[in-house]
Amino acid sequence: DLLPNLGHLGYRPVHRYAMADRGLLVTLLAPPDNGAWLVLAEFQLGTLSRQPCDTLQQLVKQTHYRDTRGKNLLCRGRPWPMPRWDDYALLHAAHPLAGWISAMGPSVHHAGFDCARLGHDITALDTALAASGFKTSETLQHAVFPVSPLLEYRFYPACSQRLPFAEGDEHRIPLGGLALLQKRLSGDHERAVELLLPHHTRCELP
Repeated sequence: DLLPNLGHLGYRPVHRYAMADRGLLVTLLAPPDNGAWLVLAEFQLGTLSRQPCDTLQQLVKQTHYRDTRGKNLLCRGRPWPMPRWDDYALLHAAHPLAGWISAMGPSVHHAGFDCARLGHDITALDTALAASGFKTSETLQHAVFPVSPLLEYRFYPACSQRLPFAEGDEHRIPLGGLALLQKRLSGDHERAVELLLPHHTRCELP
């Protein structure tokens, strides 16, 4: 469980939601200072059918116990062996996040930036990113969870990278990216990150 580890680093859970349609438990964590908030998405294996579920479980079971303790789980990358390409393809087809986890482990999927905190309008930042070669994607922004209509949100996928899989073959896979978000209503006192998930898709947990 990552929550105790993040708690030792000073992060405090603020909201916790179940998103049954996405097979996720999502926890919003506030930082100990004025730093970045975290959105922790916990993938639920029960979302998968039997074959991809068994495949992912077999991978995770190969993790050394030392790599699941304390900060090791957060800083050592993927703690289990790289999957075979066929297994990755099976998991990605079943759920994009299952494929991501199999190849990348419990790591950061993407970084999000609140335009208000950056001091620039989302349109200006989008123009600057486009000039640097980043292209917004309408499809990948919903690969992990949907986004509230209370926000303007743009996702910029990172360049895919060629990675070696278990049998020595190499394949290109997408590796997250970055996101911009901006509140549509300036009078709302909640932080943009607190408005990220649509109300109709989440069930708040105690």
